[in-house]
Amino acid sequence: MDRARIIIGCLAGKRVGDVAGECRTRPNTVIKWRQRFVQSGLAGLRDAPRLGAKPVYGADFRNRVLAVLEPPPPAGQASWDGPAVAAKLNGSVQAVWRVLRKEGVCLQRQRSWCVRTDKEFAVKAADMVGLYLNPPENALVVSVDEKPSIQALERAVGYVETDSGKIVRGCKSTYKRHGTLNLFAALQVATGLIQTNPTTLKRREEFLPFMDQIVADTPADRQLHVILDNYCTHKRCEAWLASHSNVHFHFTPTSASWLNQVEIWFGILTRKALRGASFKNVTELRQAIAAFMAAYNPKAKPFKWRKREVKGS
Repeated sequence: MDRARIIIGCLAGKRVGDVAGECRTRPNTVIKWRQRFVQSGLAGLRDAPRLGAKPVYGADFRNRVLAVLEPPPPAGQASWDGPAVAAKLNGSVQAVWRVLRKEGVCLQRQRSWCVRTDKEFAVKAADMVGLYLNPPENALVVSVDEKPSIQALERAVGYVETDSGKIVRGCKSTYKRHGTLNLFAALQVATGLIQTNPTTLKRREEFLPFMDQIVADTPADRQLHVILDNYCTHKRCEAWLASHSNVHFHFTPTSASWLNQVEIWFGILTRKALRGASFKNVTELRQAIAAFMAAYNPKAKPFKWRKREVKGS
């Protein structure tokens, strides 16, 4: 706006000093913009490109930040963090964080991975998926596993108001332990129905009686295909299998128990019946699981296999 007033005053034939007084600026400024207007017209009133200050943290600093993450962290630390990187480079921690954010590097977030060690991964995984999507005729497919060491914790629970005014589910930080419970569970893949047996231990002596219970509830003329992980309790059952010719065990690949669908149900049980609950003893824990089962099975539905690709690494 001031530049426009200067040019308008000059075009009106006013003296430089008068224009400077009206615009409250110096005469040199009036002369500058008058010359710029004469040379370039309205474009001359725009700001000219400026070099600006030389960046303190440029591409070289970015490369140094990324390079310093490769060697081991400083002594006494398990991993790099922003202050450690800044100290190593003798730079600003804020500049380090800007580089890491721009590059999408999260030093504190963690993800786990599993390297495929089972040479028969593809064959075993195909067997699992085949049982889910195309089970054998005149056969039942059951996913079996155990959820070990479910703790009977007693603590105060309820709703609390946070500093932001939100109401959240709360539980007291201190608690009492009243023992643990092991839960064997069998998921009928075709129907989604669940069969369980809570036990104190999780040995083969508890596993095989649970399998006897499943076999007893299966029609004698039906083949029973059981999906299991590689836990030692599930192995060395040749004598039992020899006396149950209609039962076939299928083991998931090593470190791939997530292929067993009953793991999905364990997650549902944890979210709906165990997390945030309070139990005065193991008996109450048993009752809570039984109550959940009574509510779950009448509405049970089969899980839909949605994984389009199964990778082993």
